[in-house]
Amino acid sequence: AGGEEWGEFLHKPGKTYYDFAEIRAEIAAETDRLTGKNKGISPNPINLKIYSPHVVSLTLVDLPGITRVPVGDQPPDIEDQIRAMLLTFIARPTTIILAVTAANTDLANSDALKLAREVDPQGNRTIGVITKIDIMDKGTNAVDMLLGKVIPLQMGYVGVINRSQGDIDAGVPIRAALKNERKFFSSHPLYRSISTRCGTAFLARNLNRILVHHIRDCLPELKSRINKMLAEAEAEMAAYGDPIYAGENNQGALLLQIITKFSNNFEAAIDGALTELSTHELYGGARVNFIFNEIYVRALDDMDPLAGLTVNDVRTTIRNATGPKSALFVPESSFELLVKRQIQRLEEPSLQCVDLVYDELQRIVSQIESKELMRFTDLRRRVVEVTSALLHALLKPTKEMVQHLMAIELAFINTSHPDFVGGDGALAKILEKMVTEKLDAQEREAAAAGGGAAADGKQSAAAA
Repeated sequence: AGGEEWGEFLHKPGKTYYDFAEIRAEIAAETDRLTGKNKGISPNPINLKIYSPHVVSLTLVDLPGITRVPVGDQPPDIEDQIRAMLLTFIARPTTIILAVTAANTDLANSDALKLAREVDPQGNRTIGVITKIDIMDKGTNAVDMLLGKVIPLQMGYVGVINRSQGDIDAGVPIRAALKNERKFFSSHPLYRSISTRCGTAFLARNLNRILVHHIRDCLPELKSRINKMLAEAEAEMAAYGDPIYAGENNQGALLLQIITKFSNNFEAAIDGALTELSTHELYGGARVNFIFNEIYVRALDDMDPLAGLTVNDVRTTIRNATGPKSALFVPESSFELLVKRQIQRLEEPSLQCVDLVYDELQRIVSQIESKELMRFTDLRRRVVEVTSALLHALLKPTKEMVQHLMAIELAFINTSHPDFVGGDGALAKILEKMVTEKLDAQEREAAAAGGGAAADGKQSAAAA
């Protein structure tokens, strides 16, 4: 009516419809475009906004009824498709369900109430809408339905009378149809007592009231969810770092700062200066120290110096070194040969120590996460790749250095070391052992002689 009421479609932004006949025609045209002209269906909604001073603020979703037998271009599983589409809308806990049922059918067979009970078994958000009350058979009425005596609902039932197809074809205005509806309920002898709770106008006001209360009940949960999402978004933004060095001219400075931060974090992990230290496992420099002082040292302590060396090996080596002569002492060449073979066994645990330290350094690189670097996933991946490649390139020279140290130790056997027991030391220990044994024997003889004299003295005293 003039400029007081109009409608807008989402699929046609900017275009305003003042004639509601054109709105109905556009709905039919858009339906044919989405579903075809032969009874097809589509889950895509047609969004329409109606502006009018005569209506309340509501958001309604007009859903199709259940189709049992496919017609036209409908697929064989049309019933399952419609059912799935209905459940996607009514299963949301914040949705108010309008279960529409014709008054001239059995309420117990209502598909709308059956689906509503599946998602709302307590009936806390379901309103029953009874239509076609004016065309019920003579002698029947919908009073028991409207009073909830057949199938009770928490929110009750509302009876309405819509325009018939003949009224639509005759162009009966909605205002006139609403007036006729009010007249029917207020003048009917059975519905007169409940006429204030029937009609489209009452349904609209009731829905608006329920919607306000429903929003009030859901608002705390929605607020909590919004605050949670806001906190997650703020945390994600904080992870991106401060917006410093913005602009193309400062990209080099930003890159240098990010790489420097990564290097500092790597150094801090080695030195134990990270702000977030793990309480469950050793990490960084502490793990490297544990590898050297626990794992490596334990491996050396558990190593038997004489493992793999038998008396027969020693005897054979000595004989091979002396040739046809008999050996009085251990030849130096055979001694070095046997010792070098045992020293060579130290190389394997040393190389394993290098591998363990390398693995820990790689773990540090993969777990370093600075806010600035996390902003650029490709850059982080590239930095980790380059750093890992650098560590891998240094792994071989490090192992070669360990092998060179082992070769240095094998090149010269230092028999002048204080801990080394050489030939002189061995003779000294033998002589010391001999002297100790001789002194012990003399002490035992003296003790035995003293005991014999004491016994003779006792015998003489007894004789006297």
